[in-house]
Amino acid sequence: MPQHALNAHLSRRRLLLAAGAAAGASLQPVWAQASAGWAGVEQAARGQTVFWNAWAGSEQTNAYLQWVAQQVQASHGVKLQHVKITDTADVVKRVRAEKAAGRTAAEGTVDLVWINGENFAAMKREGLLFGPYAEALPNFKLVDVAGKPTTLNDFSVPTEGMESPWGMAQFTLFADSKRLPQPPQSMQALLALARAQPGRITHPRLPDFHGTTFIKQALVEFAPDAKALAQPVTDTAFATQTAALWPFLDALRPHLWRAGKQFPQNAAAVRQMMADGELLLAITFNPNEAANEIAAKRLPATVVSWQFEKGTIGNTHFVAIPYNARSKPGAQVVANFLLSPAAQARKADLNHWGDPTVLDVARLPATERALFQTGNLPGLVQKGAPTLPEPHASWVEPLEKEWARRYGV
Repeated sequence: MPQHALNAHLSRRRLLLAAGAAAGASLQPVWAQASAGWAGVEQAARGQTVFWNAWAGSEQTNAYLQWVAQQVQASHGVKLQHVKITDTADVVKRVRAEKAAGRTAAEGTVDLVWINGENFAAMKREGLLFGPYAEALPNFKLVDVAGKPTTLNDFSVPTEGMESPWGMAQFTLFADSKRLPQPPQSMQALLALARAQPGRITHPRLPDFHGTTFIKQALVEFAPDAKALAQPVTDTAFATQTAALWPFLDALRPHLWRAGKQFPQNAAAVRQMMADGELLLAITFNPNEAANEIAAKRLPATVVSWQFEKGTIGNTHFVAIPYNARSKPGAQVVANFLLSPAAQARKADLNHWGDPTVLDVARLPATERALFQTGNLPGLVQKGAPTLPEPHASWVEPLEKEWARRYGV
């Protein structure tokens, strides 16, 4: 293509991207056809810098993101900058403030964000997202949307192509089998264990994500109508569906660590107390965490992981592109790479992260399927339980507020 024609082509592309950003969530899934297709996205991405706002609380996660940055730079000429954050809600506030200040089109400070749950719901509701784009990514066809429906549904909020799935998670417990040979298989059984061995069970203080998930797991088990939890919360529904939750937590609290008058700050603190023998069990949202810790020699090989027999809460975590991102093509290239078998297999590898894949591994060619083989490593969940859907994202805030009113110290 002559240089003047190429320049015109790129100018048209920039106009299309700017138009897409301004339209935000109102765009229809024809954006990729309106542009020059995926090859054009890759071409426009080359030379861009993508500022990826992502949680930075894990050395393994940070190292994985560095590896991703190396790969997309080498293969696509995209510079990926990890903007380390502690709370995705802060990113939502920043993009919201940018919109209020009139920083539209391609004037934002965030190109990609690691997100799910109430943060996604807020950005989608407020028109703070670019898209739909996810299902136009070439590697999206590898996603197991049938077997893992949460790849299309985030805390009961349809994603509608506004975020791209990245990894799977499910509420999981782990403990040293020498100290806990018979793990509890429900919240009611957990209460019985706490009564038998007071002070040796706890959960993180809300609004820590794992602490909130512990409460939601109890809510799902005790709610009289699980279908009501999939709908936006109302005062009446909240009162009805939590009626059995609070008596359970009231009964549990005096038997918790420090009689429920204090709570650890996060799941890492709970895990360390379990490793030290102070607590009987720990909780995680990564079914591979215990195996990962065993491989790193931070937990003994006698630690086992399990999920409650009737199921535990599970979800998908995603990446999304703000409506005013400066480097939308580059962000899409990164999102597509994250769905590649090579990237998903490395992320699932216990030596690198151990985060479960969103892909349908059985559909991959044999050579790529082999990348996901882990064997029977100590600490892995031996018998997976059904994945229970997350309550609608709107339930999180009232649950956390009511918990804080009742138990916050």
